Amino acid sequence: LFWIDCTICMEALGGPSGYKGGDFIGRLAQCGHQYHLQCLVAMYNNGNKDGSLQCPTCKAIYGVKTGNQPPGKMEYHVIPHSLPGHPNCKTIRVIYNVLPGIQGPEHPNPGKPFTARGFPRHCYLPDSEKGRKVLRLLLTAWDRRLVFSVGTSSTTGESDTVIWNEVHHKTEFGSNLTGHGYPDPSHLDNVLDELKAQGITEEEEQ
Repeated sequence: LFWIDCTICMEALGGPSGYKGGDFIGRLAQCGHQYHLQCLVAMYNNGNKDGSLQCPTCKAIYGVKTGNQPPGKMEYHVIPHSLPGHPNCKTIRVIYNVLPGIQGPEHPNPGKPFTARGFPRHCYLPDSEKGRKVLRLLLTAWDRRLVFSVGTSSTTGESDTVIWNEVHHKTEFGSNLTGHGYPDPSHLDNVLDELKAQGITEEEEQ
């Protein structure tokens, strides 16, 4: 361990941490990567404190990550039409509704109002095995407040507004004029990867 560096403080694992405290070494159970214990504590304390710890090396998530999504409602139903690229199945319509409100302590500007533009938002998934899998995981993401966040819109530049939180959705039904529709053969796999990055997987659900 004397020649292996802790990738948080960049000091040798065999020596003291770059942060004050003991020189204990922590080994993450899922991935096996090792760090000074004090470095892991400092990394968590300086982060979002969202109930999870993410390995700096491989991005594996420990604990249950939660976000700062404002209160709202998520609904879904099946409609008897197919999406471009998915001719053999019906379509799942997901409807999100978030209302404007006042930012809480977990938001960028506590006590300040936030806006919620474009709600209710309608999004679409194929009613296939993989589409239903994505829906199940999106329901978990919603419960953990990870679908939306409060921040600055990359589209309009407006601050203190409800924005998507790193999980892409298709909001066009019968066309793909904006790039937010079908066909898109890689969309479902991309969403599964984005959900995995948030700590949400089918294995975890079982």
